[in-house]
Amino acid sequence: MDLKQLECFVRVAELGSFTKASAMLGISQSVLSRHVRQLELELKKHLLYRNGRGVTATESGKRLVAHGKGILHQVELARQELEDAEISPVGKVVVGLPPSISRLLTVRLVSRFRKQYGKASIGIAEGLSITMQEWLLLGRLDFALLYNPMPTPQLEYERLLSEDLCLISPAAAGKKLPARVRMVDLARYPLIIPSRPNSIRNMIETECGRQNVTLNIILEIDAIASVLDLVEKGFGHAILSHYAIHGRPLRGTLQAARIVGPGITSHLVIATSAQRPLTRLAQRTIELIKSEIARDTLTNPEAAQSKA
Repeated sequence: MDLKQLECFVRVAELGSFTKASAMLGISQSVLSRHVRQLELELKKHLLYRNGRGVTATESGKRLVAHGKGILHQVELARQELEDAEISPVGKVVVGLPPSISRLLTVRLVSRFRKQYGKASIGIAEGLSITMQEWLLLGRLDFALLYNPMPTPQLEYERLLSEDLCLISPAAAGKKLPARVRMVDLARYPLIIPSRPNSIRNMIETECGRQNVTLNIILEIDAIASVLDLVEKGFGHAILSHYAIHGRPLRGTLQAARIVGPGITSHLVIATSAQRPLTRLAQRTIELIKSEIARDTLTNPEAAQSKA
């Protein structure tokens, strides 16, 4: 497969237009169209639907776009690594972060990265852990922070931190939560939690299943910020880590109680590909993240206290 053909196809599919892709790549539309057509002939698949408004990818085309982005990213990384200056790394690193971590970490990470590696660039992608695992395998990410990932020989994990989950409730007058809530008592609370295959949802159900605790799930909401908004308004309760509420405005509208008897512990790991070496820039970025995570404002659960 010719890399130029692949790049042409990916850009056309992303932009939905031969005209826009031609301008981006700096080649004529006729050359661009020829590259895409040669790729279709080589693969013996129709990759694009052409219509009056532009183009859209076929099902085969969508699959190739997903792989193609990873392939092109890895080629660029190889080129950057060969050109990497010894004193200051150059190129681009793409990091995957869960939304709860991204909200706390992105601004600080980008600020330090720009200050230390002025000749390099950084990209941040947010997603569920299971989605970011797929992106890692496709080569679209250099590394990612994942919650409780399933073991796979294709990825390597380094544990970053562990944190007990809490029951998050509205801070209604006269309804103060105890400091701790037993797992068996979770059945009494109407819950708002993410839908499957969210990693924390899977872990909660697994641990509660071991204790024969049947949860009362009334709403499935994937956006953590929306879950907390609904809890604030009294629609139900949530089971999350302190990361979820840390950093929200201190309005006294939420309260948290650690789950005990037994507790539910969530693990955050740094995931990297077992088949691709990290660039020096990626390694330096991991060190930046570790130093930020180590700060008390992120790792100390008591910083959020029992209310947010």
